[in-house]
Amino acid sequence: MELVSTRDPGRRASFLEAVVANVPGDGGLFVPARLAPLSPATIATLLAMPWPERATALLAELLGDELARDEIAELTGAAFDFPVPLVRLPDGLAVLELFHGPSLSFKDFGVRFLARLLALLARREAAAGRAPGPRTVLTATSGDTGAAVALAFHGLPALRVAVLYPRGRISNRQERQMATLGGNVRAFAVDGSFDDCQRLVKASFAAPALVARHGLVAANSINIARLLAQVLYYFEAVAAAGDAPPPVVCVPSGNFGNLCAGLLARRLGLPLGGLALATNANTTVPDYLDGGAWRPRPSLATLSNAMDVGAPSNWERIAWLHGDDREALRAALRWGSLDDDGTRREIARLAALGYAVDPHGAVASAVLRRLLRPGERGLFLGTAHPAKFEVSGAAVPLPPPLAAALRRPLLSEPLPATEAALHAALAAWSA
Repeated sequence: MELVSTRDPGRRASFLEAVVANVPGDGGLFVPARLAPLSPATIATLLAMPWPERATALLAELLGDELARDEIAELTGAAFDFPVPLVRLPDGLAVLELFHGPSLSFKDFGVRFLARLLALLARREAAAGRAPGPRTVLTATSGDTGAAVALAFHGLPALRVAVLYPRGRISNRQERQMATLGGNVRAFAVDGSFDDCQRLVKASFAAPALVARHGLVAANSINIARLLAQVLYYFEAVAAAGDAPPPVVCVPSGNFGNLCAGLLARRLGLPLGGLALATNANTTVPDYLDGGAWRPRPSLATLSNAMDVGAPSNWERIAWLHGDDREALRAALRWGSLDDDGTRREIARLAALGYAVDPHGAVASAVLRRLLRPGERGLFLGTAHPAKFEVSGAAVPLPPPLAAALRRPLLSEPLPATEAALHAALAAWSA
């Protein structure tokens, strides 16, 4: 797989080079230079496979000879060792539950794949007689990414993790998952919004000397490894949904990496009835698709906090895939938004049907019902376990990993929303 920058097609890298480099260095993001559709026969064969075998086979198709087939099988076996069930709801919709991994979030797919890939590269370097340099995983989170990163990398040798999250703007349960581990994981409560956290991370990766000094590695969806891992479960969604017509898939969206992965899956030839994006009150993208100017803005705090993003990074990738043509984007997507009152109503509606949903899934469910056309089947992505949120239409038992996190003491560290403060914290860690 050859990758190029969204801002300079002359900047090229292989997949493994892009994983380690994180970003091209020109302010853009890595995207596949070409993504030729797989043949219908190959698609049919992939859809007929069980989930673990399909993940291995699809990555082998994409990565060519950069990783051996047995290495890919090792990665997928270790990273995706949890179920991905499709649940059919009484109202005719279906939900693909992506929250059965260790952090109870869909972020486990991309982050666990990245963690194991970096460990594999370190072993390669050691086998070649090169001592791997120290790496610091730096990530911003609006709720779920931080827990997934912290748990995926906790205890791994030669890797440190710094998680930045907006103080007071994630759920208590999300905070406990990422800020109680200690060891090689530090959680910084930033005095600002997620957009401030993301700004600090992007600025850090734009400073070559800082990247080299700390061996910075991105675990946000700006890292291409995250996106490739997320492509895999779109194939699972179509396979689990069964016979035609293929489903319209609705994606709860904040930083838009998840939707970008769905668009890549469709470019590969995956049959989808449509792709829909659902946002909360942070309507930067819906407003643009409705004809307004592209206007990133400060994020608003909502019940579906992992989607509280006013300046979504991955929209640059999505725009690049469509030639920066708004009409092409409008033709490729459906969209809608839901405020907190609507989210509460949808949680209660699904609870009355016997299904507990988290706020992000509730946004996707309500928007999907609004966007479906006669004769279409709808499926939304369940991106977080409802037990991670205090807002619920029914009592949701705490999964054992979450209950354990709530018993541990909080180890978060306050951090001003300035580059100088972050650089000082990283320097003190390395001293």
